[in-house]
Amino acid sequence: MIAPITSTIAIPVAPALAATTGSGEEFHNLLSQSISAVEQKQTEAGAAVNRFLTGETEELHTAALAGQRAELSLELFLQVRNKVVQAYQEVMRMQM
Repeated sequence: MIAPITSTIAIPVAPALAATTGSGEEFHNLLSQSISAVEQKQTEAGAAVNRFLTGETEELHTAALAGQRAELSLELFLQVRNKVVQAYQEVMRMQM
């Protein structure tokens, strides 16, 4: 039986697109939530590896999957950050 593929990386992006005006609080909250999600994945991966190394019920493939999830969430976060910085630089290059 094949399990359905579900998204394990949750970086909320839609609320920031809906907010067009404001003091930047929405962006700050979005950024904080994204960083927290990435940190949580890293913590889960570390805990899974520790459970595997100590011989608890953790299996090798579970620990490897947790590590890959953490790596992918960090990679996705960095790519989104790069796009945001690139967009900011493009706006700063515009002439008034």
